[in-house]
Amino acid sequence: MRLLFVAALVFIPTHSFAQETQPARARVDGPFVPTPALTGGIVLSLYPPDSSMLNRDRIHEAERYNTSGKSTKLLNTLNIHNPTIEVHLAEGRESNGAAVIVAPGGGHKILWVGPEGYDTVPFFAEHGVSTIVLRNRLRVDGYEPTTDAVNDAFQAIRIVRANAAQWKLDPNKIGIIGFSAGAELAAPAALFFDEFTKNHSDASDPFANVSARPDFVGIVYPGPTPFSREPETAIPANVPPSFIVCAGSGDRGHAIWADDYFRPMLERSVPNLEMHIYGRGGHGGSIGSRDGIPFGTWPARYIEWFRDLGFLDEQGVETKAAKDVADFAAKNSSRR
Repeated sequence: MRLLFVAALVFIPTHSFAQETQPARARVDGPFVPTPALTGGIVLSLYPPDSSMLNRDRIHEAERYNTSGKSTKLLNTLNIHNPTIEVHLAEGRESNGAAVIVAPGGGHKILWVGPEGYDTVPFFAEHGVSTIVLRNRLRVDGYEPTTDAVNDAFQAIRIVRANAAQWKLDPNKIGIIGFSAGAELAAPAALFFDEFTKNHSDASDPFANVSARPDFVGIVYPGPTPFSREPETAIPANVPPSFIVCAGSGDRGHAIWADDYFRPMLERSVPNLEMHIYGRGGHGGSIGSRDGIPFGTWPARYIEWFRDLGFLDEQGVETKAAKDVADFAAKNSSRR
């Protein structure tokens, strides 16, 4: 399959980000495309430059970056008008073909692409899982998270699935995990994929006929989910399995939003639904150890769940998750 809309295909040393608190000089020869943040990254624009999904008056503007102290490591970014993904393919292990799209948080004001994006790459690579970091559009830059940013997440799923053969991925092992505000993209991705396909089939978009449904979803210390806004939100018959995690009283608001998502799924008997609410801990922290408290072990619990559902099995073999989804869909062909 031909790789479409390649914004940058480069294998270079990690970019040295200056302490940029003001926009870099905007490109005038095309949409702004960020340099890969990690060695070996493949950066792709989500949409063609003439897409009706974009604000074409601003796609040339450069992103704004901040780094971590004296380090050149990218910490966060904003001013995103040409949303992208940065692809890191897992290598050196027997390929299971799984790929996870990571949606960083930041309260729709910034994207914590460092700790809640690129820091996850080596963790997933240890398990033979490819990582795709999403740079979606933000409310602070004039976009609506429940539409524009969610659409970016769906489009990222489409692009990864469309390039599965090129990247030696399994098209049935592509999912998304979102942190905080990023979970506000992951949660709708589990619910509204049919609506996205119906409403966003731009004739100029070669990915329009590619499924935007994620095969699995991760919800990490989430912001409000669709169920928080509308408790009677319909659950599709082929809803993917979900893993939800949050601290409890130390992150009370986000724990309530986590339960808002979990409870209606459980009431519907959605299979392979797993939630962990930890007694100690606060908001944020990504996949860090948190000085050894139990909350710091949640990534291990995620991998246990992931393995149990068959996503770490040999590529091309139907997963337990897929079988359970099919059984559930057969019993619940109509939405509640």
